[in-house]
Amino acid sequence: MYLQVKLPWNVIIAPENLDIKGLLLQRAILVKVLEEFASRRAHKDLGYHIAVTSLESIGDGKVRQHTGEVLFPVVFSAITFNIFRGEVLEGRVHKVFKHGVFMRCGPMEHIYLSCTKMPGYRYVPGENPEFINEKSPPVGKDDLVRFMVIGTKWLEAEREFQALASLEGDFLGPLPRPEI
Repeated sequence: MYLQVKLPWNVIIAPENLDIKGLLLQRAILVKVLEEFASRRAHKDLGYHIAVTSLESIGDGKVRQHTGEVLFPVVFSAITFNIFRGEVLEGRVHKVFKHGVFMRCGPMEHIYLSCTKMPGYRYVPGENPEFINEKSPPVGKDDLVRFMVIGTKWLEAEREFQALASLEGDFLGPLPRPEI
């Protein structure tokens, strides 16, 4: 689920952000690392980028000839979120369709639970559609569901993951709704 990783990165600093005192240069490098880490959103092997925890090292800068920009190799620690096949997680249902539901878990927005992977459940249409089962709580919008990941897919163009889920197994399914 959550991973602590060390990442090597190359940061390019514009000439106007260079400072002989060093402190402002270090700040400019850190700001650039944070901006680029957030803008890349996710990585195929590491999952979703959550946070930079520390800047481990800054290498010697190399000046680019035509632009005057300086390239600094850096290494930093970060936290990422990734899911793996066979992992048991909890997700919140945000869309209910006749053939299944979509759930969110952490930064993942596209976790699909097919009705064929919900044994004993049947679809009930209406204003608030849901899947019901005689022995378990219903599965509807905003419900919390414990599921097992049966597959993941990386979409390079969108820089995001999709996952398939199942309720086939012990202790999987909707968690009881809180009483008000």
